[in-house]
Amino acid sequence: MDNIVGDGLKVGNANWNFKGKVSKNFDQHVAKSVPHYLDGQDLICQLSDYFIKHDSICYELGCATGTLTMKLAEHNKHKPNVRYIGIDVEPDMIDRANEKKNKQSNVEFITDDILQFDFESSDFVVAYYTIQFIRPSERQSLFDKIYKMLKWGGALILFEKVRACDARFQDIMTGIYNDFKLRNGYTPDEIMGKSRSLRGVLEPFSTNGNYDLLKRAGFVDYMTVMKYVCFEGVLAIK
Repeated sequence: MDNIVGDGLKVGNANWNFKGKVSKNFDQHVAKSVPHYLDGQDLICQLSDYFIKHDSICYELGCATGTLTMKLAEHNKHKPNVRYIGIDVEPDMIDRANEKKNKQSNVEFITDDILQFDFESSDFVVAYYTIQFIRPSERQSLFDKIYKMLKWGGALILFEKVRACDARFQDIMTGIYNDFKLRNGYTPDEIMGKSRSLRGVLEPFSTNGNYDLLKRAGFVDYMTVMKYVCFEGVLAIK
């Protein structure tokens, strides 16, 4: 039986995906489900000032409906030769993204698997709540790939849901996060339904777990730049 997860969406147990109706309602649903979701996008645009050059290539991995990619292009419109490439494995998401693109020739949205994609050298790579949906056994190879394709001095911006360091802290974070969703109008049944739908699909690591991935890939310089309970943004510089 499908779970009711809010915003008119129904998804089966352990079967959350980004197709069909989810892609149509994605922007509304994620802004209500992730604390400071829009603030995080604005912060990424500000951080891009330090890394995007006039001839840069900028990638967003798991670009969804393209909102953040378009914000980056608008924020850096005084640098007209920058190329912005958003990649997502779901064709429905890319269809939504292309609806936002209009005639901006320096923005491209591609349906592809970021684990297989052949990247060009880049100054700025964004993974905005994306890696948490990658199978844990494949994450290190993706981080290795990102590190190799970044230019020296280039940056990876990584936003992820994170697990706590022990059970007591995890209980506290889960309770506060559930309160957040209740305040945003989701019912207890919808909150539980969303949790069921994400089983085995969304697999957060801890802060230290994500730092270890960065370290093993070769990153030396990295720090948390945004944090709200179990949601965290990290800046890593090659």
